[in-house]
Amino acid sequence: MGVIFQSLGRTIVAGIVILLVILGLAGTLGEIGKDAHVIYPMVMRWLHVMVGVMWIGLLWYFNFVQIPSMPKIPDEQKPAVSKVIAPEALFWFRWAALATVITGLLLASLNGYLHQALAFKRDFLAIGIGMWLAMLMAFNVWFIIWPNQKKALGIVQVEADAKAKAARMAMLTSRFNTMLSIPMLYCMVAQQNGGFLLGAAS
Repeated sequence: MGVIFQSLGRTIVAGIVILLVILGLAGTLGEIGKDAHVIYPMVMRWLHVMVGVMWIGLLWYFNFVQIPSMPKIPDEQKPAVSKVIAPEALFWFRWAALATVITGLLLASLNGYLHQALAFKRDFLAIGIGMWLAMLMAFNVWFIIWPNQKKALGIVQVEADAKAKAARMAMLTSRFNTMLSIPMLYCMVAQQNGGFLLGAAS
């Protein structure tokens, strides 16, 4: 068992195997080819939720753990975070953001409500607002947070003043995204539960 958990790749593969066993025991695997119009959107929703959890989980990690903890870390230990942990976390953070948006758009397309949601049609108002908020947040990740973090972490060399300004801009934009994540997640859940307070569900 320890061999599985010593490798992230093997851990992920084991999780997929467990899922396949569960689906096999439930008799679901044999039905996959029969109901592709049902299975594909469900699989896309599963992928969308998984990458979304990674994205928002890392966003909240930065804001609830890393940013508040940095002032408490002795200066000689800070490079462990800024040179090793933060760049790795930012890699998964930005790609999870992109994957969340792409899988969300594919899911909306597979379910036939992409245009209606993006156009804020009443029956898709909740999911539409959630989608636009998520796309704004992903834009911030790629075009504001990441370019500024590259300067703040020394990946791109700049003067000390520009580095400090970049770190502040990245932090403020990350906080902005944390703020938006609250209504965004509400809208995503609301659509699945009758569009509560935001129009009727599809």
